[in-house]
Amino acid sequence: MKDKLQRFIAVMLLVIPGFFATYGFLAMKDAWFAQFGPPETNPHILWGKFVIGFILFVAGVAFIGGWIFYRDRKRNYVAPRFRAKKKRR
Repeated sequence: MKDKLQRFIAVMLLVIPGFFATYGFLAMKDAWFAQFGPPETNPHILWGKFVIGFILFVAGVAFIGGWIFYRDRKRNYVAPRFRAKKKRR
């Protein structure tokens, strides 16, 4: 039972930032295309929504990318320049 709970928590740690990144992308898309709508509703880009969407998108993608990089580095799947440095005695 403990193993299943740990795996569920690990999956949720990846799904939640994925939702943030998806919502951020959709917010940026909505803010960008709002400027092409009827001029009486919104004649310009919604900068606040765009910036918040950009922050959520970058944070979500960075978290998932860092997670994958850490896992690959631990399993020695990365290029030699990204491997952990060995300490000298």
